[in-house]
Amino acid sequence: MTEQPEEESIWPVQDQIAAYLRDGILNGDFQPGKPLPSSRKLNEQFGAAAQTIKNAMGILEKEGLVFTRRGAGIYAREHRQRTMTPAEYKNPPSAGGKYQWITAAERKGFTGRSELLDVEEVIPPHLVREAFGLDDDGTAILRRQVLYLDDEPCELVEVYFPLDLAQGTPIADRRRIKGGAGRILSEAGLPPLRCVDRVSARWPTPQQQKALKMPTKLPVLRQFRVTYSVGDRPIQAEFMIKAGHLYELEYEF
Repeated sequence: MTEQPEEESIWPVQDQIAAYLRDGILNGDFQPGKPLPSSRKLNEQFGAAAQTIKNAMGILEKEGLVFTRRGAGIYAREHRQRTMTPAEYKNPPSAGGKYQWITAAERKGFTGRSELLDVEEVIPPHLVREAFGLDDDGTAILRRQVLYLDDEPCELVEVYFPLDLAQGTPIADRRRIKGGAGRILSEAGLPPLRCVDRVSARWPTPQQQKALKMPTKLPVLRQFRVTYSVGDRPIQAEFMIKAGHLYELEYEF
C-alpha cells in the first residue's frame, strides 16, 4: 500500500486523499466491492475535515472508481484500467481484417471502434519534423482519430505521414481505410520493420481533454512512436494520447 509521504505536499488535501485511494484501487489493494478506509482513518492520516474527505470521494466517483451505499460508506468499484501491449499492434491487419487493438480488446470482452476526426496537410510538431528530416515549414499528412472501448473515448491518435508517401493515396483522403494506413504502405513495399516508442505522463491539452472526455483533472499517457521500414526509412510518426485512468502499458523484453 502506498504510504503518505512525510514531506509537505503542494497538492490540496482533497487531491492527496483522492490520489492515495486511486492508487490503491488501481493497484488492487482496495478490492472491488470492499469498503474504503473510513473517514475517521483518513482524518487521522491526512488531518482532513469531513468536507475535504467528501470532496475527495466526489472526485473518485466522477472517475468511476467508487460508489456509495447509503448508510454504509464508500466502496471501491471494479476499476476499468486496461492493460495494453503496444508491441503487438505494430503490423497492419490483413486485407479486410480489424486493427490489432480492436481484436485484442474483443478477446478481453470489450468492444472497440474508431472515429476519424480529421485528415489534412499540416506543419507537424517539432518531434515529427525531426523524425522525418523536415524543415521548419515542411508539411506532412495528418490523420487524427479517437479510439473507443465500450463507447468510452480512451485514446486520441494523431498519425503523421511523409508527404511523398501519402499524397495520391487513400492515406490523404478524408475517409476510413480498410485495414488502416499501414496496409497501404505495406502494399507499396514499405512494411513496418522497427518502432521506437517514447512514453511520458502529461497534463492533457484542452483539445485532448475534450476528445477523451476526461472526468477530472487527470494526467494522460503520451506515447510518441516513430515507425521505420526498408532502409530504416521513417514512414509514420504518431502521438497516442491515452486516458491515464483507463490505460496502462505492458512491454515484454
